[in-house]
Amino acid sequence: MKLLAMAANKKTVLSASKPTTPIATKQPQFRFLHGDARDDDYRWLHDKDNVETITYLQAENSYAEAMTADLKPFETSLFEEMKARIKEDDSSVPYKLDGYYYYSRFEASREYPLLCRKPIDANGGWADSPEQVLLDINVLAKGKTFMEVGEFEVSPDGHMLAFSTDATGFRQYKLQIKDLRSGKLLPFKRDRVTSAAWALDSRTLFYSTEDKQTKRSNQLWRHTLGESVDKLVHEEKDERFGLDVYLTRSNGYLIEQIGSLTSSEIRYLKADEPNGRWRVLARRRAQIEYNVDHRADAFYLRINDTGRNFRLVTAPITNPGRENWLEVLPAREDVMLEGIDLFQHFMVQYERVNGLNQLVITDLRTQATHGMAFSEPVYSLGVEANAEWDTEVYRYSYESMTTPSTVYDYHMATRTQTLLKRRPVLGDFDPVNYMTERIWATARDGVPVPISLVYRKGKVCNGSSPLWLDAYGAYGIPNDVYFSSSRLSLLDRGVTFAVAHIRGGGDLGKTWHDAGRMQHKINSFTDFIACAEHLITKGYTSSDRLVIEGGSAGGLLMGAVSNMRPDLFKIVVSQVPFVDVLSTMLDASLPLTVGEYEEWGNPNKKTEYHWMRAYSPYDNLSAQSYPTMLVKTSLNDSQVMFWEPAKYVAKLRTLKTDQNPLLLMTNMGAGHGGASGRFDRLKEIAFDYAFVLRELGLN
Repeated sequence: MKLLAMAANKKTVLSASKPTTPIATKQPQFRFLHGDARDDDYRWLHDKDNVETITYLQAENSYAEAMTADLKPFETSLFEEMKARIKEDDSSVPYKLDGYYYYSRFEASREYPLLCRKPIDANGGWADSPEQVLLDINVLAKGKTFMEVGEFEVSPDGHMLAFSTDATGFRQYKLQIKDLRSGKLLPFKRDRVTSAAWALDSRTLFYSTEDKQTKRSNQLWRHTLGESVDKLVHEEKDERFGLDVYLTRSNGYLIEQIGSLTSSEIRYLKADEPNGRWRVLARRRAQIEYNVDHRADAFYLRINDTGRNFRLVTAPITNPGRENWLEVLPAREDVMLEGIDLFQHFMVQYERVNGLNQLVITDLRTQATHGMAFSEPVYSLGVEANAEWDTEVYRYSYESMTTPSTVYDYHMATRTQTLLKRRPVLGDFDPVNYMTERIWATARDGVPVPISLVYRKGKVCNGSSPLWLDAYGAYGIPNDVYFSSSRLSLLDRGVTFAVAHIRGGGDLGKTWHDAGRMQHKINSFTDFIACAEHLITKGYTSSDRLVIEGGSAGGLLMGAVSNMRPDLFKIVVSQVPFVDVLSTMLDASLPLTVGEYEEWGNPNKKTEYHWMRAYSPYDNLSAQSYPTMLVKTSLNDSQVMFWEPAKYVAKLRTLKTDQNPLLLMTNMGAGHGGASGRFDRLKEIAFDYAFVLRELGLN
């Protein structure tokens, strides 16, 4: 196989006065199913071990580098601008657990944090206590292009640390145990670990592992310190279901959470009886999801058996069958119960109302309940480390598109709160210079769709402003707003940033997800188009000033709307995009495929095949003019295989009728989330911004 007219040699590309566009050779293949024929001329790019595949990716990288060579000074300037806003030697707010304060901290100029602890002194303080560095991730990352810590579980006696690391970006984690007294690693090493939890004896560690081929988390194991052979506790045979394990905050039970995208089953074990028998709490039922927490003599189940937005029930531990459940909170159509946190005397409910997070606190001794109010029109709440069981203090974080992430301790009994830390933004940042708001677009079927916006004050809505529109819209995951100090480099140059909270996500509850998945997936795309049109109609931007961005399933969105309405957008930024939907969903050997039949459909079924056939971006590319496109992927991506965007770009190059730039960039040493180091990640953002701002004439 040969690559024709491809700039495979980096030196040649960079020295050419006009870079040669990479053109991948076609190897015609036709795939027939359900009476439908699809051409797949670039299927050979699936082979990661084929030298021609790597050559093509490198040629595209060289082409992108040559096409943006003039941007390097601007890109560097943006990087330094964004880096200058970061406090490089910053640290997290410490939290208490079993006689220690735990925290992370960065040292200046280093890519990764140090994970540390200090013993609590006799007065309850910690500042003068000696520091113990549990993990220095910079040391773990030495000589590697990628490093991420997954599990971080300290044994109840504080002596052992079970931690996992991924050194490639493939989200394949190796579990190890460190003796925190000696600082030495135990001989124990296990591959492909997805979760871990200690029993109360601090000698027994439960962990889950994934299937080598599909990456489905399917086995639960028990390891006893000092023993070389582990016991397989449970293997999940249903390919739609995965599992993980955790210890309740009460330290009462170990929980094995088993679930598909639409159904759940939980098994539990007393945490002080690690060799005991695991019991099933409630057997799985189609379309019924639940999770569990524990307090005193009851389990608390959040379950959607009587309404899509979940209710809360208690089940007595002695006999937790459905006939003994007591309803604490009913299912509500207008309120999504997203979760709960239990403490010895309090319960915190995480609710979503009209697309916004809410917190509701209940004193379980008196049943007195109160909610917490937040004043900004658009914001997000986050759960911080709340490791202690017997406490009256709940720690949470708050941020908006104008307020940096802020950590609070909320005193649940007195209903007062203490601001512990607001993430510093160095330089001349002042939130009063920016405005955030929420507006609503009308979808094609009349459904209101929220849009969150932030911009620098003084903006005039006459259609002249550039606007960057972000969206996701899948898996029921809310696309919550957040503060970004890097984004200030856009806002200060007159760019408005917006988030479209389209159906398919969980922004307005479970029914919002239902309305944008399976046979209803088209709603995600038409919602986004409606949001873009609304922003143009209201004068926030115009089609020749509109930038759109999405990643992963949001990259599917980018591909679909670019096919449907290429005239509506100036620039498309597509991050690790899921664009070859049918090829992926027809390959059951790939990670995630079978489990995601419940999100996209099963294309082996004719009706469901045609749902996907109607929008799959790769299969619906056509000879038309497309916007400027920046498509980014990673060679070690285990969620969306690199060949999806590679095939998409290769095919698009042969069809598009415009002269707009089309760039494919592959990170050859990372995975789905891109670079792992904090400065390396900033460099990726700086490149994206430099490219987009140049195309908008703002560099």
